[in-house]
Amino acid sequence: MKTESEKKSTALVVTRDGMGSADQKLQHKLIKAYFKLLIENGKLPDAIAFYTDGVKLTTEGSPILEELKILAENGVLLIICSTCLNYFGLMDRVQVGIPSHLPDIIDVQQRADKVITI
Repeated sequence: MKTESEKKSTALVVTRDGMGSADQKLQHKLIKAYFKLLIENGKLPDAIAFYTDGVKLTTEGSPILEELKILAENGVLLIICSTCLNYFGLMDRVQVGIPSHLPDIIDVQQRADKVITI
């Protein structure tokens, strides 16, 4: 059995503006519930990387800003693809997280013991 100090690091990868491939409203409902459960259960990842459509979740109007802010306050690194933000014209609308570049996202993924794409 692993001790707390031997806990494996986990990185989440978010590539969609929601969770799954259903109606947008359902996708947002699912991802909000997912992050709320992570917070409630204390099973926080070490980092969350956002790219492609996933960057939209870190900008104003996102349905999960509150959850993302709680995660960041609890030490979860939120890293956002700046190329994607620029592509969508969203760089000035970021509300939470650190805009960065793909090499940083790759580094987060490679350092993690486990990478989960949602």
